[in-house]
Amino acid sequence: MRYLISFLFLVLCPRLLLAAPVIFPALSGASDARTLVVYSSLDEPLAKPMILGFQKANPDVAVRYEDMLTGEIYDRIVKETDAGLKTADFAFSSAMDLQVKLSNDGYAQRSDLPMSGRWPTWANWRNTAYALTFEPAVFVYHKPSFIKEAPPSTRAEFVAYLKRQGADVFGRIGTYDIERSGVGFLFMSRDQEQFGDIWDVIQAMGAAGVKLYSTSQAILERVADGRFVLGYNILGSYAADWAARHPDVGIVLPKDYTVVMSRIGLVPQASASPDLGRRYLEFFMSKEGQTIMARQLQIPAVSPDVAGENTANTMQEMLGAQLRPVPVSPGLMVYLDQVKRSRLIARWNEVLRLH
Repeated sequence: MRYLISFLFLVLCPRLLLAAPVIFPALSGASDARTLVVYSSLDEPLAKPMILGFQKANPDVAVRYEDMLTGEIYDRIVKETDAGLKTADFAFSSAMDLQVKLSNDGYAQRSDLPMSGRWPTWANWRNTAYALTFEPAVFVYHKPSFIKEAPPSTRAEFVAYLKRQGADVFGRIGTYDIERSGVGFLFMSRDQEQFGDIWDVIQAMGAAGVKLYSTSQAILERVADGRFVLGYNILGSYAADWAARHPDVGIVLPKDYTVVMSRIGLVPQASASPDLGRRYLEFFMSKEGQTIMARQLQIPAVSPDVAGENTANTMQEMLGAQLRPVPVSPGLMVYLDQVKRSRLIARWNEVLRLH
């Protein structure tokens, strides 16, 4: 009976299973300080340097940080707004499509900020939804497996390598499961738009016994220890973090083209304190905030004012037109159409089995 009661409690109270909000008291120590509410898909330990940097510049503001899945952020903002309730003051998510849908459907408000006019055109949708990071999709490889030859640097070389190695690499290739990974689906949909022969790549991976995962970590840990020789379309910010800690992990930015995704920030329409939300967004876009992003969070910064390692400026200087940032625009919502999404997934599954 005790186990039955525990089970029913968890079923009837699912919100209790979510991570509890983390409160950052105002640095001023004021008991009546205003509170900025943030809904974010970035893990709180990673986000902490940005929050503390903001509070140093705004010592009179407390922060309530709610770490959620991307779908939960979207659902919660919509439900709270539709119910006439107040919602987050700032939303930060890697689900580019869902963030743009919030903006497009009237759930986000315009934020005219000092950097708005200078922000890259592709990264700013009507001063409402802003791309705040610059994260490429990369090939990752096991360095000891490529002592005698260079790793593939284009999709054509990737296919040629899989065909040439055959049984030697069977079951030792990894990529995202596009049915379970939002970023994996985003990268695949962009591949389909950018590369006419993408289905040859998918078929070659299927023939090589590709393994599918919903997280970057699952693939990267297998590349790090040599169980995998290659990973396809892996989020570069996570790959760089692993490569820094695991010397056997190598990274290639594909030379034919490199898709770049971004995490998007916005101020919800039903924000309780939109001025605080805009203040946080302004800090996120400032030179100081973007420098914290690049150096402390280890996520590439998008600001044109920030140079040095781990920035869009440096990558664009080195790679130019090779980089294909995903524009922040309603075009992102195409694959939220369930029919189109289902067709792409069905073809993906069919082609993976063609070998």
